[in-house]
Amino acid sequence: MNSDQLSKEISHEERTLIWKSFAGILFLLSVIGITLFVPFGGFDYHLAWLYLSIFAISVIVITVYLIFRDKHLLKSRLSVGPIAETRTTQKIIQSVAGLLFLGIFVLSAFDYRNNWSNVPVALSYIADVFCMLAFVLLFFVFKENTFLSATIEVQEEQEVISTGLYGIVRHPMYMGASLLLLFTPIALGSYYGLFPVLILITVIIFRAIDEERELREHLVGYKEYCEHVKYRLIPFIF
Repeated sequence: MNSDQLSKEISHEERTLIWKSFAGILFLLSVIGITLFVPFGGFDYHLAWLYLSIFAISVIVITVYLIFRDKHLLKSRLSVGPIAETRTTQKIIQSVAGLLFLGIFVLSAFDYRNNWSNVPVALSYIADVFCMLAFVLLFFVFKENTFLSATIEVQEEQEVISTGLYGIVRHPMYMGASLLLLFTPIALGSYYGLFPVLILITVIIFRAIDEERELREHLVGYKEYCEHVKYRLIPFIF
């Protein structure tokens, strides 16, 4: 294979990666939209449109960054969900997490439609700001750790990351995701949507603990890292 053929092959792989990435974003946004607008009974749900806009813009910005700066991480993030996991424990955790994630939107939409919570609109807007901050946090996590696969695995040449947010908590991605989840129902005008969130965060904690068992066993230096960085998700608390 000459250099021109190699260049074309790499370009084709990159195009495929970009196509798959944006197709995944479109699919995710479509699923979230369905779980919001169908239970609500229409499209006149302005809080949902605002939240979806924040979610879409944030995910697209992170994806574009990875396209230009870290295609390795972008590719590893495409294999996601229970099917991608190799261990039964994580398959179960991911399946439950997926159902709870969708349940947040369904319950929040029903709540807002039937005025069960009566969340002040100003509070929903404040929650949107915290959702944006959660995405900013997640951006810096992706920027810091190129080994941040969507599944629990130890990659070739993987190293322990202890800089940036990883110097504060051992699982900053889960911290950012938990922050996003906590403020999502309020941004959608619901308090009842917090019930699946609390269960989902519990599932995330179990995933983090199970992930640490795997990393302690197979990633050189991770035991020492855990001794240095004491907290998993919340500084000085857990």
